[in-house]
Amino acid sequence: MLDPIYLDYNATTPIAPGVAAAMRPFLEDGWGNPSSSHPVGQRARQAIDGARAQVAGLLGCSTDELVFTGGGTESNNMAIQGVAYAQRARGRHIVTSAVEHPAVGQVCAWLAGLGWEITTVGVDAHGRVSPDDVAAALRADTVLVSVMHANNEVGTLQPIAEIAALARQRGVVVHCDGAQAVGKVPTLVRELGVDLYSVAGHKLYAPKGVGALYIRPGTPIVKVFQGADHECNRRPGTENTLGIVGLGAAAALASDLAPRAAHLLAMREHLHQAILAANPGVVLNGHPQLRLPNTLSLAFPGVAASSILAELAQEVAASAGAACHADRVRVSTTLAAMGVSEARALGTIRFSTGAGSTVATMERAAAAVSHVVGQARSAEAL
Repeated sequence: MLDPIYLDYNATTPIAPGVAAAMRPFLEDGWGNPSSSHPVGQRARQAIDGARAQVAGLLGCSTDELVFTGGGTESNNMAIQGVAYAQRARGRHIVTSAVEHPAVGQVCAWLAGLGWEITTVGVDAHGRVSPDDVAAALRADTVLVSVMHANNEVGTLQPIAEIAALARQRGVVVHCDGAQAVGKVPTLVRELGVDLYSVAGHKLYAPKGVGALYIRPGTPIVKVFQGADHECNRRPGTENTLGIVGLGAAAALASDLAPRAAHLLAMREHLHQAILAANPGVVLNGHPQLRLPNTLSLAFPGVAASSILAELAQEVAASAGAACHADRVRVSTTLAAMGVSEARALGTIRFSTGAGSTVATMERAAAAVSHVVGQARSAEAL
């Protein structure tokens, strides 16, 4: 059985061939403990140092500003909890947005249960946060602003540089979840002006289980996990050499950003136009211009996305914008925050293109989607 055309790159990416090649020697020869002083350990240490330089190069930061983690969720937890605990004496107020991934939203909710106050800033119909709304939410006891760089569902890009400038004028630390942005749009942390920036390896063709956190020097943050003094005493635990080497190789590949982004955009637009030609009533979710080059969230009025995807399972891999349960419909947090109706959310499918997307596969995917949607509408009309 052939795999379906993969259009779910925002969920996860395959390990790129160049990344796998870089990792392969460390399955057999680079297994030493990086903290050991003997040659076996030092081979691993040198590999980690090299990977740190590669990731730092992609983010435009120094190597000593970068901590390797177990993934984007861990990076977000380290950033949000670490800053919150470090500044308890100053205040317990955090500002975030209504469209954050659970890796941020649930951390904030957990802190709320421990006595922190969370202000959630809304978004416009495109899913975009207003910097002015963030500024208006800031208080004397605000210690952190956490807003994602790019939304995982609709791809909308947030005005991070503007938000960061306003917050830092007030002495407030700024964290940004960059899981979806890295490798798709520029992510130079100094230009963004953020204090903390999270990276998830498996979103940019590195393996799962590895990530990174940029920490601006002087940022008030405490260690969330306790143990030894690995990663400059930021994150205890013997480093995952294999995964870190993979993340470094993926970052090096992503450094040549312009042609990669152009390919993603070309494939996304080809898919969009092909679907639109057969389905004139389809509606775009997200910002028409200010969004990730690979993300296409479309609502098919009058049909259920879950049914479409079930029929397409052997042909196209994508994801839905709402989930139906026995007694209720769960619309995604992002679509709900954007004011998308339940009916429109029910018909929403997210397609996300990637390195393996081609014009031929986009045309095949559009034809398959249009065929299934047409069948669903014909059956409903009977």
